[in-house]
Amino acid sequence: MKVNAVNQLKNLFADNPVVKPNKAEFDNIFTNFVGKVNDSQLNAGKLVNDFIDGKDVQLHEVMIAGEKAKTNFDLLMEIRNKALDMYKELTRMQI
Repeated sequence: MKVNAVNQLKNLFADNPVVKPNKAEFDNIFTNFVGKVNDSQLNAGKLVNDFIDGKDVQLHEVMIAGEKAKTNFDLLMEIRNKALDMYKELTRMQI
């Protein structure tokens, strides 16, 4: 899976660094990214089931899909963790 969401965020700020994206644009980018992570996990699960059922699926395809799903999920969790850290830092600064 290509990480287009990061490129979309970069493009939003590329023209004018002062311009901020509106909430709807950010929601769409983040929602699309979460959807793509979910799709990659569902695809990996389908390939595992097909492999177990004896369908024409190679083991390396199953392993690659599983690793892609794991990597996508790890990236999503890191983004979530950084967002939580940022929120905690902002609330701490307000005190």
